[in-house]
Amino acid sequence: MLGSPIAHSLSPLLHNAGYAALGLSDWEYTSREVTEAEFDDVIASLDGTWRGLSVTMPLKEVAFDVASSVSDLAARSGAINTLVRRPDGGWDGHNTDVAGIVESLRPLDLDDHAVVIGAGATARSAVLALNILGVSQVTVAARRIDASEDLVAFTEKQGLSARGILLEDWSRQAARLVLSTVPAEAGPRLAAAAAGTDLRLVFFDVVYANWPTPPAAAVSAAGGTTVSGLEMLLHQAATQFELFTGRQVGVDTLRASVENR
Repeated sequence: MLGSPIAHSLSPLLHNAGYAALGLSDWEYTSREVTEAEFDDVIASLDGTWRGLSVTMPLKEVAFDVASSVSDLAARSGAINTLVRRPDGGWDGHNTDVAGIVESLRPLDLDDHAVVIGAGATARSAVLALNILGVSQVTVAARRIDASEDLVAFTEKQGLSARGILLEDWSRQAARLVLSTVPAEAGPRLAAAAAGTDLRLVFFDVVYANWPTPPAAAVSAAGGTTVSGLEMLLHQAATQFELFTGRQVGVDTLRASVENR
């Protein structure tokens, strides 16, 4: 796994648990702190024993520089979080974040309107997931209205209606589902913006460390439903695992590795 920062990541635990469960004793999943400036050189240094790479922030966009081919979802989202070694030594770029979000939300009763907090690479994956789930209207909450413009245009390109609002207005929208794609440090600001509002909604936060996050705690206290980013991590890791190994591992197996740590 490559990215920065990554010390908090559960991905090594999940993938190594999958290897153990399937008896893949010659497989190992490790992590390495890598910045954008270092990325190309690190990729060039990897020998043929590397079968795949998980790529996290801030590398999801620069990963296109090393990909020999790119999946449809990765191309549409503008974000690669998975690189798989090709027989010719190159790399195939994939996006498993979309599948992770879809499978996390599929069991829930959703309507046709959702709020997406944030406007970066993960937000684009969220929009694609919402499209798959049948959502037709997306409200983008960002620090500034102009910061939401690119994601609004991207969302409309997918055939959905969209508009931008200020971050502070995220909890005042008539939407059943809210997806937060911003880093943990934005949590207190999101929670503060929710004070005194009706939060009987579904709040999905891509952050899973130190759960519940401040906005998730606010929603839960107000009678809403929360979904941790751990669900997304588990489902995207299972998809990634199959791309790397050609074998399937159950999400419950991965979940148990987290619960038993």
